[in-house]
Amino acid sequence: MKILFVASEVTPFAKTGGLADVAGALPKTLKAHGHDVRIMMPFYSVVEKGGMAVRKGRKSASVIIDGVEKKGFLRQASLGEIPVYLIENKEYFAREELYGTPSGDYPDNAQRFSFFCRCVLELLKKMDFRPDIIHCHDWQTALIPHYLKHERKHDPFFAKTGVIFTIHNLAYQGLFPPEALATMGLSKECFTIDGLEFYGKVNLLKGGIVTADLVTTVSEAYCREIQTPEMGCGLHGVLQNRKDDLVGILNGLDYDEWNPAMDKEIMKNYSHASLSGKMVDKIGLQRLMGLVSAPEIPLFGMVSRMVAQKGFDLIAEVLPTMAKAPMQFVLLGNGEERYLKAFKEIKAAGARNISFNSGFDHSLAPKIYAGSDMFLMPSFFEPCGLGQLIAMRYGTVPVARRTGGLADSVFDPQDADKTPNGFLFEEYTPEALWEAMSRAMTAYQDKVFWKKLMRRGMSSDYSWQNSVNKYLELYRRALARKGGEA
Repeated sequence: MKILFVASEVTPFAKTGGLADVAGALPKTLKAHGHDVRIMMPFYSVVEKGGMAVRKGRKSASVIIDGVEKKGFLRQASLGEIPVYLIENKEYFAREELYGTPSGDYPDNAQRFSFFCRCVLELLKKMDFRPDIIHCHDWQTALIPHYLKHERKHDPFFAKTGVIFTIHNLAYQGLFPPEALATMGLSKECFTIDGLEFYGKVNLLKGGIVTADLVTTVSEAYCREIQTPEMGCGLHGVLQNRKDDLVGILNGLDYDEWNPAMDKEIMKNYSHASLSGKMVDKIGLQRLMGLVSAPEIPLFGMVSRMVAQKGFDLIAEVLPTMAKAPMQFVLLGNGEERYLKAFKEIKAAGARNISFNSGFDHSLAPKIYAGSDMFLMPSFFEPCGLGQLIAMRYGTVPVARRTGGLADSVFDPQDADKTPNGFLFEEYTPEALWEAMSRAMTAYQDKVFWKKLMRRGMSSDYSWQNSVNKYLELYRRALARKGGEA
């Protein structure tokens, strides 16, 4: 099959979250299965500054945005053997950040990403690359299925192209005022309850959901959750209407990138067969973070954005209890000021067993995954989560809330029907979080049981090989609807 991935961020070119990891890893697995896979994304300043090898192409697209002709120039790079096409427009993409600054989203995001979506379709024709499948990701690419269903429904070039639309996080929907329709070159006919209208606003994510051939999200549990009023972010009814075309597939992990036996960033390599190196990593992390170097103290690690979604309301409540407990906690993250303040206050109060490291350090993150005993993920919601998968790969036992992808990959000793590999809690309360952490600390004292948990996580297969066949089956379903063949 000819498969085109369209995403607003792709590892290693540009990244703000898990979307980039998926858009960078899944194509490699599909390529290994013999498919012609290509990727399209914007050409941001961060790509150029990151030193990625990008060469200029000869093709360009002319797109009318807000009544003005804008040009998109094609650049090309590669991800291994996979061609990556980057669409350049300095007005829209030569900026410090991908989507906005700390003070808010860029006010012209509607124009920026409608321009990107139109350029994708124009350039495919100029390149004479006719995909069997276009796989779109999140609201930034949601206008592609919309354009194909409405503006290009009679275009023979795309007549047999199936479209898959993946929701990575339903909370981010691409909401804009009604006036944005005109700036994106869309007619008012689109602004209906069955189209882009959403409580008086334009909702681009909704547009992708209602027009794609099939819709996916990044875990089976999250797929069920987003069809409920509690977790559907206002779109549960729209998703229920498409329930026969909605599928949850757990994200995979790039096992070439995350491998404690080969990782050059950690202090001592180790493996499922030989765990001794992990204690060297633990003591090294304790020393690096200014904590007491003691193998017997349970060490919790966390690498996360400091936002409510990730459970930081609970963590802020539990911090005083942590500070008095026989445990240690290492956090690498950045985010909302209220949570930063909570950590500053606990440190000012004299907590010596808590280490907070602001920002994101690509060298420190693997050291936390390798050196911690437990990995904390008390998320309010978690579409998939990669942290728990990385942690298990490194023999670090997850302590998490039973939601989304966490519920699909972490299993508690109290679960009668599952073999345990971590610890879970249900209620979104600080008491429930602390109870799960306490159970983990008690279990840590039983070294035989704890090594079983570690090895179980390390031997689990959460690679993309598990998920790729499910995607291929969906691609075939979408293609069959268009009368095409895989």
